[in-house]
Amino acid sequence: MQIGDKAPDLLGKDQDGKEIRLSDYPGKKIALYFYPKDNTSGCTAEACSLRDGIGALSAQGYQIIGVSKDSAKSHKGFIEKHSLPFPLIADTETSLQQAFGVWVEKSMYGRKYMGTERTTFIINESGTIERIFRGKEVKTKDHADQILSDK
Repeated sequence: MQIGDKAPDLLGKDQDGKEIRLSDYPGKKIALYFYPKDNTSGCTAEACSLRDGIGALSAQGYQIIGVSKDSAKSHKGFIEKHSLPFPLIADTETSLQQAFGVWVEKSMYGRKYMGTERTTFIINESGTIERIFRGKEVKTKDHADQILSDK
């Protein structure tokens, strides 16, 4: 998915097994953020930044939706532990991550493996991708401010 592409309406199922669709949020801009794993340092910092900025983000018309390969059960625990006020999609089969091009080959200590590239897609009210924050460009501790400052 690139800037200018139309995002799919059906995104997946959240931590409660509820289907999440873009059309569930009429008139909202969606900050769809993909992250590698619940309860890891960078992912927790990013989620908490978005949680802490939810008032300002909501005031600007944003709905936050998180996505990782973790299970719904893992997401529930992550949400409860950090009081996250937004849904997390359990993309256990990585189908949404593959559709958005964020399921990529990574490398750590010379070992190659498949994983999630930390990426946030800003999707406008008509379902079109207007901005992408990818990889190291994502400032996990200040991600809410980063989204808000990019108009």
